Amino acid sequence: MLRAAIDIGSNTFRLLIARPSDHLAWETEYYTHRIVRLGEGLHQSGRLSDAGMERALAALNEFAAIIQEHGLGPDRVCAVATAAMREAENGETLRDRILEQTGIEVRIIDGNTEATMSLTGANAVLHTETRSDMLLFDIGGGSTEFVRAANGQLQDAISRKLGVVRLVEAHLRSDPPAPAEYQAMMQTADGHLAEVETCWIEGRGDGRAPRHLVGTAGTVTTLAAVHLELHPYVVERINNHCISFAEFCTLRDRLLGMSHAERQALPTIEAGRADLMVAGLAIIETVYRRWGYPEMRVVDAGLLEGAWLAAGDQALSSASG
Repeated sequence: MLRAAIDIGSNTFRLLIARPSDHLAWETEYYTHRIVRLGEGLHQSGRLSDAGMERALAALNEFAAIIQEHGLGPDRVCAVATAAMREAENGETLRDRILEQTGIEVRIIDGNTEATMSLTGANAVLHTETRSDMLLFDIGGGSTEFVRAANGQLQDAISRKLGVVRLVEAHLRSDPPAPAEYQAMMQTADGHLAEVETCWIEGRGDGRAPRHLVGTAGTVTTLAAVHLELHPYVVERINNHCISFAEFCTLRDRLLGMSHAERQALPTIEAGRADLMVAGLAIIETVYRRWGYPEMRVVDAGLLEGAWLAAGDQALSSASG
């Protein structure tokens, strides 16, 4: 039963076409993504820009053609949209335009649903020991989700308006980045992490950070690719890859010392991500430092794969009903 999932993020749009597998959670038939920057300027205007919406529609028209080439109808596609579309005044307007132009029905999900789907996707490929007690954080363009889980089961999920596009637009002015700009990003991130701790305490009276730290989404996986000097990108080498805090600091110093053009010239950093890596580093470093983690595990699977799995569960439920 081939089916498709689309993750419409604030920065990146991703498409997965896959089928269930006896040996793996899914067998990928086709995967692609586009850096769209849908959330560009959103935190200033409260609206999706005309240019951002046109880029979104162009990307989704491409995805629709690919889905059609694989013989999939609308009932075999699960498309979810995150921070940019759920926060923007005109998010629903874009949703309607997407349906009209592409035939893709988009579900705008809340932060808790996003976090739950990200956990489902990550659990499918993480080692059992890591899943036993972990904090999964999913850095997006407009938000970051923090998920505590034990033995693969969700304990709590918190979504914060802390994203790489937001941080870049708010703080990055120099090239290479000025130390004060990077520190401002970390200070902003730390304020959000303090709020996460407050939510932990208020929710269960437990402000404890889990034993294992797991990062997912494009910023983290790109950092892992840089660390491994991995080009072309190989998913299997990214999943469960470990980056110690000392190794992170070496990578940070290297990347922050580069100009935008030098970072963009690295074969492991795709076009459109060079400036966002600066903000991503600030978020990752703040997580390492605030909660004292000695290392971070990386996982490529997250929201996209979780949406694909959730769509399969819904299909089975409908069939059994």
